[in-house]
Amino acid sequence: MTTTRRSTFAAAAIAAFALLGSAQAHAAGCGHASWYALGSKTASGERMNAAKLTAAHRTLPFGTKVVVTNKRNGKSVVVRINDRGPFIRGRVIDVSKAAAQNIGMVSSGTAQVCFQVVDAGANQKIAGKGLKAIDG
Repeated sequence: MTTTRRSTFAAAAIAAFALLGSAQAHAAGCGHASWYALGSKTASGERMNAAKLTAAHRTLPFGTKVVVTNKRNGKSVVVRINDRGPFIRGRVIDVSKAAAQNIGMVSSGTAQVCFQVVDAGANQKIAGKGLKAIDG
């Protein structure tokens, strides 16, 4: 392998690892969450339904399933990303009203949460304390 090819290969490998690292950085996190129940269309094109277990995230692909856990009470829910947001500094995810009810944050409006991308199909329950199956 020539020096030029080795340099090109090394640069490509570094770029690939950088991309993988940034994708994994968005696969989990902790921070402030809020809930919303607007009736308008989401960024994915579907109508927002406050009764469904859905959420908004800035970068996760639409359809991604995420476990969101309220750090205060340990309650968790599986949501499907179908919108973009939150657009308020310091917030990491916006959940639907139904999801907020499941994790006990409706009255407070916001909560400290942790979230993790999961590989679960629609209506599949995830084993664990207090998890709810995604409904749509």
